[in-house]
Formats: sequence, structure tokens, C-alpha cells
Amino acid sequence: MDIFKAVKHYIKNTDLYLIILALLCSAFGMVLIYSATLNPVTALDGSTRNLVIQGAAIVIGLGAFVVMSLIDLESMSNWWKIFILVNIGLQLLLFTPLGIEVNGQRAWLNLGVTNLQPGELGKLIFIFTLAAHISEIKEHISEWQGLFAIGLHTLIMMGAVVVSSGDTGMAIQYFMIALIMLFAAGMPLRWIGVGAVLGVASVPLLWNFLLQDYQKNRILVLFDPSINPDLARQTTNGKIAIGAGQMTGQGLTSGTMTQMQIVPENQTDYIFSVAGEELGFVGCVIIICLLVLLIARLFYVSYRASTAFSSMLAVGIAGMFLFQTFMNIFMCVGLLPVMGLTLPFFSYGGTSVVTMFAALGIAAGVRMREKPSWLQ
Repeated sequence: MDIFKAVKHYIKNTDLYLIILALLCSAFGMVLIYSATLNPVTALDGSTRNLVIQGAAIVIGLGAFVVMSLIDLESMSNWWKIFILVNIGLQLLLFTPLGIEVNGQRAWLNLGVTNLQPGELGKLIFIFTLAAHISEIKEHISEWQGLFAIGLHTLIMMGAVVVSSGDTGMAIQYFMIALIMLFAAGMPLRWIGVGAVLGVASVPLLWNFLLQDYQKNRILVLFDPSINPDLARQTTNGKIAIGAGQMTGQGLTSGTMTQMQIVPENQTDYIFSVAGEELGFVGCVIIICLLVLLIARLFYVSYRASTAFSSMLAVGIAGMFLFQTFMNIFMCVGLLPVMGLTLPFFSYGGTSVVTMFAALGIAAGVRMREKPSWLQ
């Protein structure tokens, strides 16, 4: 009986909007993954395996949601410097025998029963450490000393990700999360202007010394497909698939390019293209609306948070969802280069799904600990 009371109490106090939206997105994603991996020759063989893995990840993710919502991270915020070291160590594990290469990139740890992407888990640790750091120096956030400290914090973690895995797409996510959190913390617009100027000025340096040739090609093919026809074909096929769906799509499991596996990585990076071809404009709009509602709810949780740390925590999570959604969709329509970013809850990937549910659990914890409105 006590267990039932505890469950009832938890359901009453947690943020049901977040969990319902996450489950709706996950269910929709399962349908798309089923269609994207349905082999017309072997029927259900490929899709069944992927659905089982994705379903297991969702179940584990729900557990992670509950666990993270019950942990009072604010009580641990004074340890944020230690967690930076933990995060760096997590990324450097890729240099150990546990590190394995998947799709040409050494960004995964082989844990035996499953693979883990340190960069994904590291995002949550980064949001936690940056939220604690910003709340600690909030009074100096408009001064150059404070911004320098936050910038150094961010660059250290970006460097750890790039050095260990070469995943510049993941590193850019860390940067954008930090930028959104700083803006929400009250960073003056003049500093954003200074940062933009410095960013533009550093492009030649980044281009010549940081980006690998294959990464440069991903950018250049947006302007000149002849540079790398194979890579350009991936982007072109993704766009064609979306356009082929028109208003209502060709029908689930009936998309020509999807079922012939012409769209690359259609169950992960290009899941939005699958939706566009088989469910049309209507399906794409439903996906965007679900994710916009989820992101808006996260910003609302941040607005209602009782402390600066909790507010920054929720903002960081909202920023993570916002940037990843924006990047994936724009990548599928050919407006941004291919960066290997999944569409939250829709794309196939166990680590990504569990991370997203854990992130929402953190936000739910913020919501559960907010002050009643009459005390604010």
C-alpha cells in the first residue's frame, strides 16, 4: 500500500506535461523507425530488432526520468568543479580499449551489453556544471571576468569532446547550450556582438587547423555539390524525399526512397525525411508542434524555478532540445551541413533516448521543487 501511495504522490507532483509529450514523441518515433528499417525482402526482421532496442531504451529512459527527478542537484551544485573533471575523464575514456569506432567515428564506449556515447551523457553533466558556475558568479555575468570564466569552462569541455572523438557537431552543441544559458542569465547584448565578431574572425583559424577535410566537404557541398557527389547525394536525397511527400505523404511503409533505402541513415539522422515522404507536410508539422510544445514547457519550468541554479538547469535543457531540433531539421532540408545530430525522441538511438528522458527528469525535478506561487 505504501508503494501505491508513493507512486500516486509522485504522479501528482511530477510534471506530467513533460512525460506525456516525451511519450507521444517516442511513440511517433517508433512508428517512423519501424517504417524506416522495414526491409521489403525480409519483412519484419530488421524493424523488429530496432523496435525492441528502441522500446528498451524508452523503458530505461522512463526509469532515468524518475531517478533524475528525485535527485536534488542543487544540494550537489557546490561540487561542480569536481564534476567537470568527471566529465573530462568520461570523454577521455574513448582513448581506452573501451573506445570503439561507429560509422567512421570513434565516439562510442563498448560496455558489452550496449554502446554508450560519452558526448551525449556529457551534455547533461555540462549543463549541471555550467548552471552551478553561472549561478555562482551571476552578479558578475555582465563583466568580462565572469564571461571569461564561463567561456573557459565551455572551451575546456568542447576541447575534451573534439580531442577524444573529433565530434565537432557535439562540441558545437556544447557551445550553443552555453550561449543560450548566458543569454537567459542576463548577458548584455553588447557581449553577444563582441562574441559574434570574434567568432567570424576565428573562422579562418578553425577552417585551417581544426576541421578535417571530410568536415570541410560537408559544408562546401551545400554550395557546390560537385566537390563531393556522394556526400551531396545524401543531402539531395533527403530533400527529395521530403518534397515527394507533398501534403499528406505517400503512406506509412510506402515511401519509395525510404523503402528502397535511398535516404541515408534514414532511421537516425534523416528520420525527418522519412516523415516528410511517408506522412507529408502534415506529419512534419505534427513533429515540429510536439517538439515546440516540449521546448516551450521547458522554458516555462525555467521561468517558474525557485532559484537561479534551477532556472539555469532548465534553460540549459531547453537549449539542448531547441538546438538539436533546429539543427536536425535544417540538415534534412539541406540548409545546414550534415552533423550527425539526432531528432530528439524520434531518431533511433538508445543513448540519445535515455539521455533525453534523463534531461526531462532533471527539469521535472526543478518543477517539483519550485516554490508555491503565493511564496514567490
